[in-house]
Amino acid sequence: MSDGRARVLIAGGGTGGHLTPALVVAATIRELAPAVEPVLVGATRGLEARLLPRKEFRFHLLPLEPIYRRQWWRNVRWPFVVPRLLRALDAVFRAERPRAVLGTGGYASAPVVWAALRRGLPAAIQEQNAWPGLANRFLARRVREVYLGAPEAEARLALGARTTAIYTGNPIRPPDPARRDAARRAFGLEAGRRVLLVTGGSQGALPINRAVAAWLDRGPVPDDLDVLWVTGHGTHAEFAPRHRPPRVQVIPYLDPMADAYAVADLVVSRAGMLTVAELCAWGLPAILVPLPTAAADHQAHNARALAADGAAVLLPQAELDADRLAREVTGLLADAARREALAARARARGRPAAAREIATRFLALAGLGNLT
Repeated sequence: MSDGRARVLIAGGGTGGHLTPALVVAATIRELAPAVEPVLVGATRGLEARLLPRKEFRFHLLPLEPIYRRQWWRNVRWPFVVPRLLRALDAVFRAERPRAVLGTGGYASAPVVWAALRRGLPAAIQEQNAWPGLANRFLARRVREVYLGAPEAEARLALGARTTAIYTGNPIRPPDPARRDAARRAFGLEAGRRVLLVTGGSQGALPINRAVAAWLDRGPVPDDLDVLWVTGHGTHAEFAPRHRPPRVQVIPYLDPMADAYAVADLVVSRAGMLTVAELCAWGLPAILVPLPTAAADHQAHNARALAADGAAVLLPQAELDADRLAREVTGLLADAARREALAARARARGRPAAAREIATRFLALAGLGNLT
């Protein structure tokens, strides 16, 4: 297996919000230091089990289970999981002999970082959200570095005496505004018309989709507005009959989202922190509708942080309906100065070079900075 390259482990997954940062940082490490091999670690039951086989990195999947906070009785499986997990972790560390470990959050992250710490290896974590997750709150006092996606997170972490927290922003693919003209052609959009992007994340958001559907059905919709509506795969069939390009384009999924961001004048979105990081990097005015069932209500904390900073509009899902959505959208479209103010504050929070900074710092932590 050995090809002479030094290796680092990047652990995270369960959801796209934890897996995507791991993939972006891994790709950046490979660009900066070809002599270093990033190896991904995730869970057999996470999203990564489907996605990692299609990626270009070697990976390991561990027999991990989430910790259930509301349905606590489901944690009864953990006494049976732990022995298998410990054996699997030992096999990974013996096979890879990593120089350092980075955790990007989620239940796939904490056991790998913990195992690294037990072995005396340098370890770091990356926290995407303004309200840190359970795994990262546990690890923050033990690791050497914490890479913050939002500055508000630092006050909510109990850092150790040897732990340094750095506000890097979240690792995303840097924006490329130059693709705007090509993207408009790809979507068949006419010049001079404004574009509203609606997205509920990779899984879609049924309440947002139904509010958009009711608004489009009842109106009024500005005559010069085109809508790019990313529904998610699960509910696309319900809303596909409203697909009337180029005015309304109902799309199940976009990956990457860069073309949609490049053409958007206004965005309605969930408030996952990677989406928020992309909106800020692109400098896009946004109406954020947080997922109320997100773990520890972290999407609401993300949206409140941006709204308090004047970088987005917060629209709680409990207040979302067709009329409220129409008022917010049409009000912002009619107020260019407010849109620009939101965009400017978002842009000020943007960290488009976050992946490079995280990768550079982590390589230095691993003692591999001389290879960049």
